[in-house]
Amino acid sequence: MATKVPATRRLIAGRNPLLGLPGMAPKRLFGDGMWCEGPVYFPASDSVVFSDIPNNRLLQWIPGLGCRVLKERSDFTNGGTRDAQGRLVSCRHLSHSVVRIEHDGTETVLASHYKGAALNSPNDLVIASDGAIWFTDPSYGILSDYEGMRRDSEIGGCNIYRLAPDAMGSPEIVCDSLLMPNGLAFSPDEQILYVADSSRSHFADGHHDIFAFDVIDGRSLGPARHHFQIEHGVPDGLRVDELGNLWCSSARGVEVISATGEHLDHIAIPETVSNLTFGGVHNSTLFITATTSLYALPVGVRGAVR
Repeated sequence: MATKVPATRRLIAGRNPLLGLPGMAPKRLFGDGMWCEGPVYFPASDSVVFSDIPNNRLLQWIPGLGCRVLKERSDFTNGGTRDAQGRLVSCRHLSHSVVRIEHDGTETVLASHYKGAALNSPNDLVIASDGAIWFTDPSYGILSDYEGMRRDSEIGGCNIYRLAPDAMGSPEIVCDSLLMPNGLAFSPDEQILYVADSSRSHFADGHHDIFAFDVIDGRSLGPARHHFQIEHGVPDGLRVDELGNLWCSSARGVEVISATGEHLDHIAIPETVSNLTFGGVHNSTLFITATTSLYALPVGVRGAVR
């Protein structure tokens, strides 16, 4: 009897279909940033909003028009996402907050403190299907003035939080065991939360690993288990495709990792990659922020849709 080959192994027989057509190279859409981050795709305008953290601005790339400054003095915005109503929800270092930009341009602060103490510098977030916002809060934005403002932590740790849709302003800690929690993403069924710990970037004994957590009743997390170690630099932004594979940033580009922790392939990018997102008409274009730039690459799989 023939051995049954897992779907992820079948996909990478020969040329990896996940990575699209042979010879297809990432296209540089923008290249005038200092440290670009947090790409968010908006279907209504077929555009990508992303941050340039040290330059303290939000940018928007529009097909045929190029890039424009969407917001100056953006409080050193980092990671972001789009909510079910098509609004930008993002993490801001300077104001230690998670903020939603309404359709009329006004802003709503969703979280900035935990039990009276200012958050560190929210880094990245994901919104679950129930509307809850899960976000990481490492100390990167308070270690120096480069991407925020240097100050002591009022929290005293770097945590992962869940902000229930009916408890705005009152996030709850769901994990306090990682050193520098960074990018995060749910599995397609939201039963697993993947989180990057990028603490090796600042601490010699830190992590450069992705951890997986079982999601319990959609509200809390089980113990962390090791999923994958990034060999080139540290993991930062994460996304999951419709097959459950992880797409993770690294110093050499984008790493593709299966749900079982197997390295499938990588996309070479000539700059250190910070973050990425799926978008485009069929949700199969990978938009990549990397140091000074924004890149795009059609791939052979669609991003997960919850």
